[in-house]
Amino acid sequence: MREAVSYARGETVDVRETVIKTPAEVDVKAIRERLGLSQQAFAAQFGFSAATIRNWEQGHRHPEGPARVLLKVIEKDPNAVLRALSA
Repeated sequence: MREAVSYARGETVDVRETVIKTPAEVDVKAIRERLGLSQQAFAAQFGFSAATIRNWEQGHRHPEGPARVLLKVIEKDPNAVLRALSA
């Protein structure tokens, strides 16, 4: 709280910064296969288009920042994503 008040006064304060790095690569096919889903089922379940999944898996395109993050969450805890989507 003291830091917030000092900052509000225009005083110099120590700043702590947390940087979360977006994963560079995501193996979409491995994630999908580990879940036992077809491309169509994976796309429908997690809100992607089937064409997007196909393009990622064939290497024609690559997931961009937010999609890579979502795919990593799906990889680590697919049920968390499903709960969030069903809420």
